Amino acid sequence: MPKKQNPEQKEVVGRVMHEFKHGELKSGRGGKVRNPKQAIAIALHEAGSSNQQSPAENKRALARTKQRERRGQTARARTEGGASRKDLYERAKRANIPGRSKMTKEQLERALGQPH
Repeated sequence: MPKKQNPEQKEVVGRVMHEFKHGELKSGRGGKVRNPKQAIAIALHEAGSSNQQSPAENKRALARTKQRERRGQTARARTEGGASRKDLYERAKRANIPGRSKMTKEQLERALGQPH
């Protein structure tokens, strides 16, 4: 019986399959993924719901994916063109905005006067 996915995992699988559909999904070697079965395997791995890995490995994979999403290192983030928190922090540093180190990405956007 297939393992149930939590909403967080479903979101990751949906994002990865969206990237595949639009030709933005890359394999580990950097080439575009063209095989739907490979795209599904990548999606399940990133979501931490693969039946080929232990629960601990799945947990680490999901955590790694969430970190990449927060840093803006997914194809969706690159195509949407939103600046990463790191980029916003550097701009806030140049603008000498106080309290910037404890601000979230949304707070930095607001402080810099950008719509998110």
